[in-house]
Amino acid sequence: MIIALTGTPGTGKTSVSKLLIDKDFEIINLNKLACRKEFIVGLDKLRNSKIVDINKLNIHIFKKYSNKNIIIEGHLSHLLNCAEKIIVLRCHPDKLRKNLIKKGWKERKIKENVEAEILDIILCEAVDKHSEKNVFEIDVTNISIEFLASLIIEIINKKFNNIKKYKIGKIDWSNEILKNF
Repeated sequence: MIIALTGTPGTGKTSVSKLLIDKDFEIINLNKLACRKEFIVGLDKLRNSKIVDINKLNIHIFKKYSNKNIIIEGHLSHLLNCAEKIIVLRCHPDKLRKNLIKKGWKERKIKENVEAEILDIILCEAVDKHSEKNVFEIDVTNISIEFLASLIIEIINKKFNNIKKYKIGKIDWSNEILKNF
C-alpha cells in the first residue's frame, strides 16, 4: 500500500518520518526522490522552490513501489494518483508560524504557508484527488512527535479501518484568517 504523508511545511512530516524509519517503516522523501531522479522541471523564483513534474514522479513511484507497503513523505505526496491512503498533518497557524520561524524561513513564505494551512489547501487538494474515505487528518498542534508516530502506526496497523477520530472535517482554522485584519 502506498501511503502519502502530507501537510503544510512545518507540520512535522520529516520529523515523524525519522521516527517511523526507526520503527521499520519504509519512508521515501518525495522531494529528495524528485531531485535524485530529475523530476524537477523548473524553479519558482518568487517562492524559491523547485517545480516538480508530479505526473512523472507518480508513474515512477507506481512502477517501483506499487507492490510494497511504503510511506511517501512530502507536502506534494497527496497529489500522487498512486497513493492509496492519505494522512494530512494539520497544525494551528500560530504554532505553524513559530515552526517556520525556527526553520529560518522568510516572512513572505511563512505568511503564504500559514494562509494555506488556514484555508485547508492541502486537505482540499487531497480530497479533490482522492476519495474522502481514503483521506485522514491529524491535529499535531499539541502533541509530541513520538505520540504522532504512535498515532500513525495505530492508523496503519488498523488498516485505516474504524479510525473515525481522524476522518476529515474536524479541524477548522478558518477563524484565524481574520487575525490579520
